[in-house]
Amino acid sequence: MEWTKVFLPIALSFALTVTIMPFFIGYFQMKKQGQSIRDDGPTWHNNKAGTPTMGGLVFLIAIVLASLVFAIWQKSLTASFTIVIFILVLYGGLGFLDDFIKIFKKRNMGLNSLQKLIGQIVGAVVFYLVFRNEGFTNTLTLPIIGDLNLGLLYGVFVLLWLVGFSNAVNLTDGLDGLVSGLGMISFGTYAIIAWNQQQYDILIICLTTMGGLLGFFLFNKKPAKIFMGDVGSLALGGMLAAISILLHQEWTLLLIGLVYVIETASVMLQVTSFKLRGKRIFKMAPIHHHFEMSGWSEWKVDIVFWIIGLVMSVITLTILY
Repeated sequence: MEWTKVFLPIALSFALTVTIMPFFIGYFQMKKQGQSIRDDGPTWHNNKAGTPTMGGLVFLIAIVLASLVFAIWQKSLTASFTIVIFILVLYGGLGFLDDFIKIFKKRNMGLNSLQKLIGQIVGAVVFYLVFRNEGFTNTLTLPIIGDLNLGLLYGVFVLLWLVGFSNAVNLTDGLDGLVSGLGMISFGTYAIIAWNQQQYDILIICLTTMGGLLGFFLFNKKPAKIFMGDVGSLALGGMLAAISILLHQEWTLLLIGLVYVIETASVMLQVTSFKLRGKRIFKMAPIHHHFEMSGWSEWKVDIVFWIIGLVMSVITLTILY
């Protein structure tokens, strides 16, 4: 793909998102349907109650349509392209069902954790089978150490990677604009890696995702007019994991996605500490709420976390190139 064409997928996905989103928001407002706020969340989040959610559905549709257009145009409709779109659709579908049940069926919990986990595992297994069928090896590439042939254990790694980061991004999505901003940085970094590897099928998906998230950010920045919901966050996390695997740069997601890792670790530490010691480590978990409880504004948390994501992405690219 010529560099002059790089901005076209971004522009198309952005245009589709900003065109459809106002109608989507209007529909939710007309139906008087919106996000319910957790009782154990920060009290100042109560004013967000009723804000439309499931906005991730719009940018996912934009990503799929724009990606298909450019993949066909650039003759990049490969198995790798298809399997990433599959993860987007399946994980996004799980999130959609969860959001739909919460909002329209008035069930606070949506899908239970086991139902979501089973769906995520099925997606990871299908991903791995296609991955191996296309001739990809069971090799994990690590800096300094080099290539490690894990055999079938690589399949277990794929499962943990996809499920883990899907949930990690979902946990991070708790503040206006946080994940949409971090997502643009993360997918932008993988776009650079895909460009350098000449994997234009993956590049197209990264670019359209950047465009979709940029369009969504205009509506999701504080004060948010709409939230992405699980439909968006589960899909984004699964896509990041899948892309890191297909680029054979799995380890990079620990740096590029450091914020997602920290957010998840904060929840795990909080739960473990409370169960074992009866004491909490943080004022509230995930950790973005801890900083809120410490007096930080949402904008401050967003900006600091975006800077961390950007710095770690630059470090990753410096290590690679």
